[in-house]
Amino acid sequence: MRNMYDQPRLDSGEPSSLFADGKASRPPPPGSVAHAMGDLAATSSGRRGDEVTTQLQAAQAATALPPLTAGLLRRGQERYGIYCLPCHSPLGDGDGPVVRRGFPAPPSYHQERLRQAPDRHFYDVITQGYGVMVPYADRVAPDDRWAIVAYIRALQLSQHARLDALPPALQAALRALPPPAAASAAGEGNGR
Repeated sequence: MRNMYDQPRLDSGEPSSLFADGKASRPPPPGSVAHAMGDLAATSSGRRGDEVTTQLQAAQAATALPPLTAGLLRRGQERYGIYCLPCHSPLGDGDGPVVRRGFPAPPSYHQERLRQAPDRHFYDVITQGYGVMVPYADRVAPDDRWAIVAYIRALQLSQHARLDALPPALQAALRALPPPAAASAAGEGNGR
């Protein structure tokens, strides 16, 4: 009777000498399209989880940001704070808390190369990883990846906004500020 409960089978992720690649899980046939995915699909034999594939297909087809809204930026800021801030820092300059403890520094979002990069570049890096950055496709939903990209663009704008593009009242307030001290211009006193 115990053999009914402890059947000789292999779970996904387990090694197997039966196949040449050494894995028990088999890849889907070429050209197949997933009907369902995610935790719901795994626990319901694929009867649930189809909304995940629809969301993923729509996000994969997109090449640029969705229309910007305050809600999208708030969601992006929240997700950025959870997944990106530890390495990239609150400003996006690549000096996050784990970098200060010895982890390799990621590039600053404020360098010209990344300011000119297409939106899809950031989405793909979040999805697939890059360099020492691990892929976040299993942790960050496709819509949240676009929200993070929107927030990254807001961070870039925050450090590179042209004064003449700001509202007149804000221009006047910024012109009234004292000039930055020579020490801060030389990079001193910034906590590094």
